[in-house]
Amino acid sequence: MDNLLLMLNHNFLAIGVIIGILLSAVFFAAKISKVKVTSQLEENKRVYKVEGQLFFASVTDFVEAFNFKDEVKTVEIDLSKAHIWDESGVSAIDKIVIKFHENEIKTTIIGLNAASESIVDSIAVFNKPNGINQNIGH
Repeated sequence: MDNLLLMLNHNFLAIGVIIGILLSAVFFAAKISKVKVTSQLEENKRVYKVEGQLFFASVTDFVEAFNFKDEVKTVEIDLSKAHIWDESGVSAIDKIVIKFHENEIKTTIIGLNAASESIVDSIAVFNKPNGINQNIGH
C-alpha cells in the first residue's frame, strides 16, 4: 500500500511539473507578444518605430498599427528595437510594404539586426526584384 501511495505521489508531482512548464510557456509567449509601434510625421514622411518581438503571436497587432491611407509620400519603418523570429514576422512586413505600395507610398525598412536581416533576405518578397508587383492581389 505504501508503494502505491508513493507511486501516485510521484505521478501527481510529474503532472504538476508538466502543467507548470506549459503555463510558464503560455505566459511567456503572451508577455513577449506585445509589440509597440509609434509613429511621427517628419515633413511628408511618416516614421514608424517598432519595439518588440515579431513572431506568430504578435503579427496581427503589428500590422494593425499602420495607417495605409496616410497622406504621405514615403514611410520609414525602423526595426532597430525589434527582432523577427519566424516566417509570419517576415510575411507581416511583406504585407505592410505591399499595402503601402498599393497606395503609392514608398516604404523603407531600416535597422534590422543581423539575424532579422538574414531571415528577411531569405523569405521576404518585397525586397526582391519586382517582388512587390508580382504579389499585388495575392
